[in-house]
Amino acid sequence: MHEKQPTTTLTSLMGTPVTDVHGKLRGKVADLAVGTGSDAGKVLGLVLKSRHGRELVAATEVRQTPSGTLELRPEAGLRPLRGDENYILLRQDLLDRQIIDVHGRKVVRVNDVDLQWFAADAVAGDVSIDSGSRSGAVEDLRVREVEVGLRGAVRRIFQGALPKATIDSLARKVPARVIPWDFVDMIEVDPARRVKLNIEHERLAQLHPSDIADILEDLAPAEREAILTTLDEEVAAEALEEVEPKLQKSMMESLDSETAAGIVEEMDPSAAADLLAELPEARSEAILEEMDPEDRQEVEELLEFRENSAAGRMTTEYVSVPNTAIVGDAIQALREFEGDIETITEVYLLDAEEVLKGVVPLARIVLALPESRLEVLSESRFITCPADAHQDRVADLFDRYNLRALPILDSKGRLAGVIEADHVIAFLRAGR
Repeated sequence: MHEKQPTTTLTSLMGTPVTDVHGKLRGKVADLAVGTGSDAGKVLGLVLKSRHGRELVAATEVRQTPSGTLELRPEAGLRPLRGDENYILLRQDLLDRQIIDVHGRKVVRVNDVDLQWFAADAVAGDVSIDSGSRSGAVEDLRVREVEVGLRGAVRRIFQGALPKATIDSLARKVPARVIPWDFVDMIEVDPARRVKLNIEHERLAQLHPSDIADILEDLAPAEREAILTTLDEEVAAEALEEVEPKLQKSMMESLDSETAAGIVEEMDPSAAADLLAELPEARSEAILEEMDPEDRQEVEELLEFRENSAAGRMTTEYVSVPNTAIVGDAIQALREFEGDIETITEVYLLDAEEVLKGVVPLARIVLALPESRLEVLSESRFITCPADAHQDRVADLFDRYNLRALPILDSKGRLAGVIEADHVIAFLRAGR
């Protein structure tokens, strides 16, 4: 029968004496160095405070003793801590810092770190550890979870003032609030160190844009910038569109023009135009200058319209085909569409002059035969709106006719853009 692997905490380890095999004090634990990437969560070394300064020893070269101290193996070697190593120092980089709990979709503060000792073979298989007899087994120390509740705070408050056994007894009476290490996304504001630690926020990027936006709103400015610049530009754009407008402006102003342009290019053109319209003219121009010419032209055209007009709220990303097209043509157009396909609810039929001649719901296209003519599937009546109409008129049309999308026409009846339902929700939430 296997015994439970022994556990400890960062707070409990801090200040623990480390001796050599003859009992001579070599230093006290000052921090733990944890790996990233393939070594994520593995304690690679213990940082000791010794008479020579801060020194590093591999975790596998240290073993526990029955008295609670740590002992160096005979072959153990200490080396000075340079400070440029690519690992996380738990006390320095994690304790009292804000992290992202990707499972809980929120920002939390770390009060302590829970760790677990393993025999080297136990990590891969089924070797148990006898906590009273460790003279031969090579040990592996790993981060199990981080504590974000009062239990970790209790340990730290009484650290050094009470015996460890008493502190542990008190802490166990407090309910635990922990996050498994697999759900932790660290925030590193220093770009150079972020690259060194290979922090990419891959787990954060898998969340819904609205959840990422909520997390961004809870962070300090430097931390928001750190997150935005390491997220994929498309993910960053989707999240930014969900952020409150004033905060959008602040975040854009904190980024360099090239980075900002990369994110704006991935935004819906209407949202991008609204955002750039809120920035100082010089800043907006600098971002536009860095954008791809085609994307820049699209956004600049939208910037010419009043923000509270129908044209100011529309997007120019829609799917259209000639009014003589068949279902197969519409499906091909959908496949080639480079915008957010999830927003598409209708396909628009245009004549040679780009005048709107029909609207075909996506559901009818899906159910029809490939050779069916689209004009036959078109709505018998469809609602449109002039480009210069006030946004209140737009909201009234969506409400009255229960629309999914609203085509916006110029003075000659040509399709200028489309307003989607989520655009209307956005400006209604902002109080029109």
